[in-house]
Amino acid sequence: MKDNWVKIYSSVDFYKVEITQAVLKDQEIESVILNKRDSTYLFGEVELYVATDNVLKSKQIISNNDL
Repeated sequence: MKDNWVKIYSSVDFYKVEITQAVLKDQEIESVILNKRDSTYLFGEVELYVATDNVLKSKQIISNNDL
């Protein structure tokens, strides 16, 4: 797999990103969560990244599942 990762989803709610990651995993798409939320002040977003090769398929899965 390539080392190029593309952000395909972000949310202020960590659980939403985890659900999205689980849906992608069910479709055998590897993803990585990057937590940019500040733990003290609770601002910022949690981001979900996939490999460049899986961007289109991942976005389609997300839109089809209303995530």
